[in-house]
Amino acid sequence: MRDPVLIKTKEGLYCPAGDFHIDPMRRVPRALVTHGHSDHAAAGMGAYLCTSQALPVIRHRLGRIQAEAIGYGVTRQIGGVTVSFHPAGHVPGSAQIRVERAGEVWVASGDYKTETDAVSEPFQPVQCDTFITECTFGLPIFQWQPEATVLEDISSWCQANAATARASVILAYSFGKAQRLIAGLGRYGPICCHPVVDTVTAILRDQGYPLPPTQRLAAGQAPPPGALIIAPPNAMGTDWAFGLGPHQVAAASGWMTLAARRKGIARAFTLSDHADWPGLNAAVRATGAAHVITTHGYTHAFRDHWTAQGLQAEALE
Repeated sequence: MRDPVLIKTKEGLYCPAGDFHIDPMRRVPRALVTHGHSDHAAAGMGAYLCTSQALPVIRHRLGRIQAEAIGYGVTRQIGGVTVSFHPAGHVPGSAQIRVERAGEVWVASGDYKTETDAVSEPFQPVQCDTFITECTFGLPIFQWQPEATVLEDISSWCQANAATARASVILAYSFGKAQRLIAGLGRYGPICCHPVVDTVTAILRDQGYPLPPTQRLAAGQAPPPGALIIAPPNAMGTDWAFGLGPHQVAAASGWMTLAARRKGIARAFTLSDHADWPGLNAAVRATGAAHVITTHGYTHAFRDHWTAQGLQAEALE
């Protein structure tokens, strides 16, 4: 039996034949990074390789780093393997990483979403022998409504708030989710953004991503009457929120499936940048992989599901 192309180490996924790690969380000499979220792009690596679209946000978040960018689908020989990055649909610039050694192909999915949105590069299945798949929402309970339906619900909520002179604050991750909301709701008028959201949005807009105009809302600043405001999840507990005036708060996340009500949240909108149960299953099938490794989520349940389907499946803790 051949040695695996990718193995688990205390630093993260490691490719012995290429001497690199994928999305390591501890210091390593060389990191291939799927996207710019902090649980995948960590500081302190000797060198980074990521997509051209992901690099500006990664540089913004990590500061001065030694980094190189690569285009989607471009192959690179690293040691004894050939690597390439392919769209994951998760956030702008996100990628799956394909690693080929002597004709054997492994794909590390990173985080991915199979539903197309207005800003992220659409997910593209990659044929492989082994698929290392995230399963953040790897249970049948997680099944998303179409994005257009959720955005229409959010719009109706915002309009109802505006009719009573209240601002609408939507809590969402500052990179990815926030820009989906801005792109999907921009037609209803200028959107105000928390400074953290505004900075990331400006970086993506400068890269050419189709994001409508927004207004930066500083700490303690009063928004326009009935404004729609996008802020990170922790914003309401900071000084930034003091000047908001009358307002209602909502959260947009896949986890809202499990929490229709949370303290301080008037509405919960289920909108995720990860694949739901049908999306995860469709993605695995599309790879044609006979070997599936589950990670980041309901790993054992998703592993057992694919074992029952006749595939060789294992969970990566």
